Formats: sequence, C-alpha cells, structure tokens
Amino acid sequence: MSTSGLKAIAPVPTAADFLDIVLSKTQRKMPTISRIRNFYMRKVKFTQDSFDEKLGAILSEFPLLDMSLIRLPWRDLHPFLASLMNVLYDKNHYKLALGQLRTCRHLIDQVAKDYVRLLKFGDSLYRCKQLKRAALGRMATIMRRQKDPLAYLEQVRQHISRLPAIDPNTRTLLICGYPNVGKSSFINKVTRADVDVQPYAFTTKSLFIGHLDYKYLRWQVIDTPGILDHPLEEMNTIEMQSITALAHLKSCVLYFMDLSEQCGYTVEAQCKLFHSIKPLFNGKPTMLVINKIDVTRLEDLAPENRVLVQEIIDTEDVQCIQVSCYSDEGVMDLKNKACDALLAHRVDSKLKGTKINSIINRIHVAQPKARDDVVRAPFIPDVVKERKKYDRDDPDRKKLLRDTELEEGGAGVFNINIKQDYILANPEWKMDIMPEIMNGKNVADFIDPDIAEKLEALEREEEKLEAEGFYDSDEDIFNSEDEREAVEAKKALGHKIHSQNVKKAMKNQSRLPRTAGLRTLSELSTELKKAGYDPSSIEARAGIIAKAQGAKRKRAEADMDVDMEEGDGGSNEGEEGDWMDVDGEEQTPNKRVKGNSGAVIAKHPRAPKSNRQFAGMRDQQQASKAVKLRNLGQRERNRLAKAGEADRVIQTKMPKHLFAGKRKAGKTNRR
Repeated sequence: MSTSGLKAIAPVPTAADFLDIVLSKTQRKMPTISRIRNFYMRKVKFTQDSFDEKLGAILSEFPLLDMSLIRLPWRDLHPFLASLMNVLYDKNHYKLALGQLRTCRHLIDQVAKDYVRLLKFGDSLYRCKQLKRAALGRMATIMRRQKDPLAYLEQVRQHISRLPAIDPNTRTLLICGYPNVGKSSFINKVTRADVDVQPYAFTTKSLFIGHLDYKYLRWQVIDTPGILDHPLEEMNTIEMQSITALAHLKSCVLYFMDLSEQCGYTVEAQCKLFHSIKPLFNGKPTMLVINKIDVTRLEDLAPENRVLVQEIIDTEDVQCIQVSCYSDEGVMDLKNKACDALLAHRVDSKLKGTKINSIINRIHVAQPKARDDVVRAPFIPDVVKERKKYDRDDPDRKKLLRDTELEEGGAGVFNINIKQDYILANPEWKMDIMPEIMNGKNVADFIDPDIAEKLEALEREEEKLEAEGFYDSDEDIFNSEDEREAVEAKKALGHKIHSQNVKKAMKNQSRLPRTAGLRTLSELSTELKKAGYDPSSIEARAGIIAKAQGAKRKRAEADMDVDMEEGDGGSNEGEEGDWMDVDGEEQTPNKRVKGNSGAVIAKHPRAPKSNRQFAGMRDQQQASKAVKLRNLGQRERNRLAKAGEADRVIQTKMPKHLFAGKRKAGKTNRR
C-alpha cells in the first residue's frame, strides 16, 4: 500500500456536524406510523445505525499501525509507511483517538439496546416520547465527548493528503547527508522536481520526491532532510523522517559530502555521520558523492582529511563519484552509475531468492552451433564498398536538399519542388503546368481512356452476381457467433423501445369505462337502414350468439354451484341483455351497485359474496349504529384538523402576526 491509497480517506466531521448529520437524517427519513411504540423504537434504532455507519466508515478507512493485532489485506501498511506515520503523528496518540471512537460506537449501541428494551413497555405516548428523547440525548452526549479525537483525526487526514506519493516497492534512489551539502540541487538537476534551495541548513523539512526515466524504466528519487550526528533518541521529527526512509526502503543510497565545508560542518563530522548511520546501508548499494568539486576536489584535501575520506572509499560496496551541481559536472554520470548499481543489486537479490528456481527451469537460451569450419562472412556489394563516405567539407560531394534549402533562404523561405521527382517519358515535361479545364470539360474525367469499358465490365459483373443470388443471403450470414448475438441484441432492443413507446403513448390517453362505447342492436339496425343496408342477417346472428353465450354462462355457474337469484328463462334473457339488447324482448333491468359518491361499481367475477363492513355485526341496524359511533369519536379530531390518531402536533396558540407590533387606531375586537 502506497501513500496514494491513504489519500482516499473521507473527511472527518466535527462532533457538532456529526450530530447535525445524524439527527437531521433521523427526522427526514423516518415515516410516521400508527403504532407509537414501534415508531419511537424505529427512531432510536435508526439513529443508532446512522452513528454506527459513520463511525464504522472512519474506523475502517484509517490504517492500523499495530499490525500484530489484526492483519487485513486492504489495510496492510508497508513498514515504511507505518514508521513514517508513527514519526509524524505519534502512534500512541493515533491509536488512542481510534480507540475512543471505537468505544463511542460500542456505548451508543448499548444505549440504543437499553432504551429499545424500555420502549417495549412504554404505557403512554408521553412516556415513549420522553424515552426517545432520553436515548437520543445520551447518544448526543457521548458523541460530543469525541470532539478532540475527531479534530485530531481530521488534521491527520489533511496532513496525509499532502504527503508525496511514495511507492516503497519501486526502484528508488535515496539521497542523504548533512544539511546544505547539495542534496536538493541534485534532485532538481536529474528530475523535474522543484525543491526549494537556500544557503542555510534545514531548508528541506520533509521528504520530497522526483521521478526520472532510465532504460525505459520509471525511477523515483527521494530527497531527505539533513541529519546531524547525535544519538537516535535526541533526533527530532525532521531527522527521523530520513532515518525511517533509510531503514525501510530498498534503494540505492547516495551519501553526499561537501569537502569545501561551506555547509558549516567539517569533513571529520561528515565522515563520523557516515559511520554512525552505516548499519542502515546494509544490503543496499551505496554511493559516496563528493559534491561541490568546483570549489574543492578530493585531491585538494589536507592529508588528515584525505585519510578519513579514503577510509570510507575503501569500504566494500562503496563507490566514490565527484560531481558539481553548479557546473553539472558528473551529474549524469552519477545518475547512470546509481541506476545501474541498483538494477544489478535487484537482479542479484532475485537470483538468491527461492522464486528463481521455479522460473529458471522454464527458460532456455538457444545457442547456434557451427556445422563446419567454413567462415561465412557477410556479403557486402562492391558498389557499397566503393561508395565515397559523406564529407561536408568535400566540394565534390553530393548536393543534398538541405544544402539547397540553405542556399535559397533557409527554413520558412524555402519551398520544396515536388515536380522534380516526377518520372515522365520526357524530363522536360516536369515543369509544365497541368490544366484543370480544357475545351469546357474537366480534365480529371478523361484521365483514364478505358474508363467506359471498365465501368461496363463492372456493371455486367454486378448483374451476374444479382442473378446468382449473391446478395440475397447476406443478411442471414454472420462472420462469427458474436456478430449474430449483436444483431439479435439490437433487434431485441428495438422491440423493447417500441413497446415502451406504445405503453407511454397509452398512458397519456384518456380511459373510458367499458359501458361508454356500448350500443344496442336497435341503434345499429336503425343506422344501417338509414345508410341503405339490410340488417336482418346481423340481427339473426346477434340473437344466435346471445343465446349461445347465455347457455355457456349458465353451464359455468351450474358447475360452480352458485345459487342463481333468477330462473332459467330469466337468466337467458338477462345474459342476452348483458351482451346486447335485442328488440322485441322484455327484460328486467338489472340494478347496478353504486358507491357512496354515486359512481357505478363494476362487477367482478372474483368479487366477495359478503360485505366486510358488516362482518361481526348482527344486522344492518347494528352496523349503522357502529358507523355513527365511529363518526362521533372522530368529530373532535376532525374539528382540530388532525391528520389521524397519531397526529400530536400542537399548533401555535398566539400567532405572532396577530399579537406583535404596535396597536393602531381602529377596532380591536379581532384580537
């Protein structure tokens, strides 16, 4: 996990904002229900869930520094990042803040559990409401106590978001040394980083990172703050960042020294610092960089100082390179050597590991073997051998197009002549002007003299293919199964869009009742006679269909054992009348059931046989009495304009617009 993963932590709200978010969410998202106990129990549970969700998100996003207790793959920190956070934010303070939030979440869960248990036995609306207020109040009190941990974690989150994106596993060059020895100048030279450079110590107070490309690979260069030679316990936060990077990052270490002592520290002190932090260089390629050689070189040192530096150079696995960031002397050489040393070290470490055994067995490098002792030299034509080598100073050399450009004014003035490379029968035709219109016709239309014959041949070929049916089966032939599925999916999408459009169009149409468009047989016959048609055959067919429908319905009702209120003859007539009115037949009009508003209630084949409003009532009289008692109980609630039995809103008894302000002249009876 790199520092870029830590930057995705969401902002941590303050304690007051926490309460505003959760309590407003409780009021906004909870519906009013008829059961008072369940209503307030759900409010308490919802508030507890909201606190649990918010606190859980904070606890899950912040990384755990003590990985010995729990190890999760998405929260597993690299030792470098864990140590860096310990240096910057104090691991004990960080763990204490997260522990307080974890305890806060547990306490809120306990409060919610206790008050939900009490709400189950609430015997009145007032008591349930007071228990709910007490539960939310205790939760708010617990949350207000987390003001300091929340503020601390928000500061940590903001600081983490400003840290450079350091990848502990990539190829890294690590720069270290005393303050003001030229570390930041070097990173500015080899990368596009812009680190502040000043002529005083500790200009760099944190880790800075730059990137460079070498051998088509991406490298990161880390500039560390200066280190002073004193015990580890006495180092401050700025120096401990450098020590953390040296201890945990697998990199190539560049130890910078200033032999001119312009940094303010002697050569002896710089050598002592190298030996002090040398245990951190174990297993890493190390480069001793002698900087500022434009002022003092290694050969110009005094003998006693030269011995100290030579002792470091003679150490195993230490290379010495002299550079000058002022004159750029040796800077690129240092970069190349450091990158090559790190690449070689990484390859050696992989070869010493156990993974190489599973890979090396699958790799075979083929070496061609000579079949005989004959030397087969490469063939070079004599023309190539005799060709004269290009020499700019030779007056007889071949004239290049670049020379012509310089003779005719250089870039921006010279215009290349494309026609000089034309291959024509007569070279004198190259510079001729080609006409576009000749004799009133476009020349481009007559470039090919055989264009008419070619067009006629093409048309004959197309006619032959059409006659053979070459183009008829193209729609059903697919090049692959994916193409066929794509065509089917496109058709299905078209059908879906069409059906949705039809439904949308039908939704906007006005719906009429079924009986609105019915017409009697007599009306149909009258209009047909007016139009000059004979309706006798239609009347006869209508009578036959009506009798058949009536007999069918009668058989269905007999099978279902349904009691018929009318006789068989009346049933047939009634069924015929239901389908269509036939002239000359007298039928008893069926009374349709109407609701309280007077609207006709449509019949339904699955309608209940009894009215549920009269369930449990002895007769119609008792049911009407119950309705009167119900209306009498609702009268007071209706008078106060209550929404229902759970509406406990207390209206304003003294509206401000009626009782505020200066009383003026006029009647006061309105008050």
